[in-house]
Amino acid sequence: MANPKQRVMRAAGVVLLVAGGAAVQASEPPTLQGEEVRRFEAAEARQGVAVDADHFYVIDNAAIGKYDKTTGERVNGWRGADDGAITHLNSCTVQAAQLVCAHSNYPGVPMTSSVERFDTATMRHAGSWSLGIRDGSLTWADRFDGAWWLTFANYGGDRGHPLHDWRWTRLERFDEAHHSTAGWVFPASVLERFAPMSSSGGTWGADGLLYVSGHDHRELYVLTLPDAGSVLEHIATIAIPTAGQAFDLDPDEARLLYSINRGTREVVVTRLPPVRTGH
Repeated sequence: MANPKQRVMRAAGVVLLVAGGAAVQASEPPTLQGEEVRRFEAAEARQGVAVDADHFYVIDNAAIGKYDKTTGERVNGWRGADDGAITHLNSCTVQAAQLVCAHSNYPGVPMTSSVERFDTATMRHAGSWSLGIRDGSLTWADRFDGAWWLTFANYGGDRGHPLHDWRWTRLERFDEAHHSTAGWVFPASVLERFAPMSSSGGTWGADGLLYVSGHDHRELYVLTLPDAGSVLEHIATIAIPTAGQAFDLDPDEARLLYSINRGTREVVVTRLPPVRTGH
């Protein structure tokens, strides 16, 4: 039985066990290992990838390639005009036969963002949700639990706001009417891996956990919403073969991750290990 003088404290995403007045830091979240399954060549592999039952969609700043998920053959695509309004797609996810894509004017200031939609059958632009000027640059959007979840990135140095760095990156929840209903920040253990950049990709898994990538490291961060406060809880890290950028989880095989290797312009499929939540 636990000592009645012991209690668990949470601060900046770190769990502390307090016993007799002495604080002891609990072990770091475990690091698990993903297993590479397959690679596909894809010329657009610069910003990220999305996946549905039959295809994967590879994202460049102002272009998207649609590829057969079995053969890797390119079957369709979209490319914006050189002087068009869509200049910096960051990520996409498939929702109800549409690609829902996070878009920003990065590295322009003031930071403006929008959510752009594309029909997956025709690959034509199908709609836009303008977010206007925001405190941060929209890097990923996902649909989960009856709400929209958007992450607004901030950066260090001359890449972002002169008064804000990567610690100002936040996750925000919106309802169907596009009203913001709640927001969270990332824990110190994840922010130190983001620095000096930010979160490039994220999605809710079928297991109800939030999977997030940074910009540079070959790993995913697994998080949950906190019981109290505004700091997401970091419960595990998964080592993967690709560095940062936007990714997606296969809707038919929940532990299959699709991500990109920018240097080789490839889509990489990785099998993720299960994550224990401890609950």
